[in-house]
Amino acid sequence: MARQGIGILSTGSYVPKEEVSNEEVAARVGVETEWIERKTEIMGRRYAAPSEATSDLATRAARHALDQAGLDAAQIDYIILSTSTGDSPQPPTSYLVQDRIGAWNAACFDINVVCSGFVYGLELARTLVARRPAARVLVISADLYSRCLDFSDRRTAVLIGDGAGAAVVGAVPEGTGFIDIRLASRGDAHRLIRVEAGGSRLPASEATVAEGGHYFRMEGRGVRDFVLEHFPPLVARLAQDCGVGVDEIRHFVPHQPNGVLLRQLAVECGLGAARTHRTLERYGNMGSASVAVTLDEAHRAGALHDGDLVLIGTFGGGMSLGAGLLRWSEAS
Repeated sequence: MARQGIGILSTGSYVPKEEVSNEEVAARVGVETEWIERKTEIMGRRYAAPSEATSDLATRAARHALDQAGLDAAQIDYIILSTSTGDSPQPPTSYLVQDRIGAWNAACFDINVVCSGFVYGLELARTLVARRPAARVLVISADLYSRCLDFSDRRTAVLIGDGAGAAVVGAVPEGTGFIDIRLASRGDAHRLIRVEAGGSRLPASEATVAEGGHYFRMEGRGVRDFVLEHFPPLVARLAQDCGVGVDEIRHFVPHQPNGVLLRQLAVECGLGAARTHRTLERYGNMGSASVAVTLDEAHRAGALHDGDLVLIGTFGGGMSLGAGLLRWSEAS
């Protein structure tokens, strides 16, 4: 048998139908639309319908990825679902997706690395395929943060949208696919992004609800400083270990926190020659789904060409970091 690489065979995504404008959010938060656009470069976002949960978004994204790959759900060996907003504490949300799509031959599990989950999922998928070369792994990232927003907190409420993205990982032609992936965790910065109540330390109660303990909280300035300090060195080490010059990278597909930070990050990483793919203007920050949705849109638009070097970068709560470098294959 010919030697093979491990890469992305297909992508898929889903964003809810309801478009939420800056004018609507500004009225609820009590700020000017100009402030939102200047601080974030976000122009809109999507919120899930009242009848939609995270599993519904994830299922739609999964089906789109399967359709693009020409695969039946029964041909999937593993489902990895990244979310920090699962339908419920248990069962795992990935099992609900398995049930909806009929992937009865797949072993399933959830991971929670907040906004870094897609790259963590890709690394897990890569190791599974390395052990079983014929395996196909469905990696899904889905988050529905609109249900835990505090609209009195302008630091978070203006940023967030809902969505889901997916990719099928498997064998690709030799010389293409993942070159390497680097992951990093810094638990000493865990307070920067958090939802404090609803777990075993602060179980749900009238008091935790009254105090807003179930809302998503983020220290925006601290997050920005953390990302600018830690993500560029991670990219530099990844490129060096792969024997690739950063100036050879053609595409940068990052998590989508806000546009100002993304422009700073591209400069700090030395990615001026790369195209930074962005969806935040239309969809906002979709948590772990952001980078997966952005990759799917770039792929479907025909922006990724055979042999292109693609950098997928994530950073999020924990704090967590992930960067993956792959050589794109037209077979994807």
